[in-house]
Amino acid sequence: MLKEFWNDFVNLIFPENCLTCNQILSKTEQQLCVHCQYELPETNDFKDKNNELYQKLAVYFPLEFAASYLVFTKLGKTQKILHALKYHNNPEIGEIIGQWYGDILYSNGFENRFDLIVPVPLHPKKLKIRGYNQSAAFGKGLAKGLKIEQEENGLTRQKHTDTQTKKTKIERFQNVSDIFEVADKSIIKGKRILLVDDVITTGATIGECLKVLHQCSPVSLSVVTIATPQ
Repeated sequence: MLKEFWNDFVNLIFPENCLTCNQILSKTEQQLCVHCQYELPETNDFKDKNNELYQKLAVYFPLEFAASYLVFTKLGKTQKILHALKYHNNPEIGEIIGQWYGDILYSNGFENRFDLIVPVPLHPKKLKIRGYNQSAAFGKGLAKGLKIEQEENGLTRQKHTDTQTKKTKIERFQNVSDIFEVADKSIIKGKRILLVDDVITTGATIGECLKVLHQCSPVSLSVVTIATPQ
């Protein structure tokens, strides 16, 4: 009772605001107000197996499924969410939207499609600076929604690489070539693996991860990302 009173008092003096519209949140809202959650630019990729993302990634290896939750546009809601997740020390928003999407997938026929979630890893140097892996935060929420486990260290990144943001398509592929490893192949073998990442552009990073995972003899490979550019 006292704790609830104290939390109400703190929220009154220091109210939390919606990440995308800055409106004061109610007690039942987390990070985003209900209105902004409703207006999130969802791709609905999961409704079409041969969606654009699937076609982009299936050139690497046969995929069971591929989908992005949100459409990314400059200055849009998705960009604000991703900036909070990656640059403003807010892994919680990754977990929240991960669970939202996990719930969507679970209630639309994906409740038994995957065995294990594996996030695209950060290099230990970058992980130490940021304090968390944003893809793993998203994966943690997805795991809750889909009622499966995440193996956060299923993949490791062996080399520190420059950001992909300003590189050409060819440079992006060269930048991530042979930088990932699977420490314990028995974790991957015989499993239906769901690889997760934050944003996909050319697919270079995810393609390299898929190559390494494929070498460990999984039953199937699937991919889910938070966002994809419009």
